[in-house]
Amino acid sequence: MKKYILLLSISFIVLFTACTQETQNKLGRSIQNWTGTDGVLDIYMGDKLVKRFIKVDKLSTATSTDGNTPRHYRYGYGYVDANFNYIQDEGEKKSYFEISNYSTPYIFYDNPSSI
Repeated sequence: MKKYILLLSISFIVLFTACTQETQNKLGRSIQNWTGTDGVLDIYMGDKLVKRFIKVDKLSTATSTDGNTPRHYRYGYGYVDANFNYIQDEGEKKSYFEISNYSTPYIFYDNPSSI
């Protein structure tokens, strides 16, 4: 049994290191989807916080229709935290969002209230 686990572990490591960086990133995002996260996305205008999304599981980079070229924005789903308290209150609904890689100042991080 130990030999089987060791062989499986070594095979996985060799296979994973042989993948390109982008393939490893996609695999990492898939695993992250399975485990779930409690991310927070803060969007700023100048030095002022203007929008907060909570319970964001991931930010995805959009790709072109052919799937080979990344687009210059990220997207995801999260709950709009209207009163900026890191808690999903009544009436705060899940929403789709897109943010530009170039013109949207944002920070994405783990929810500090869940740590």
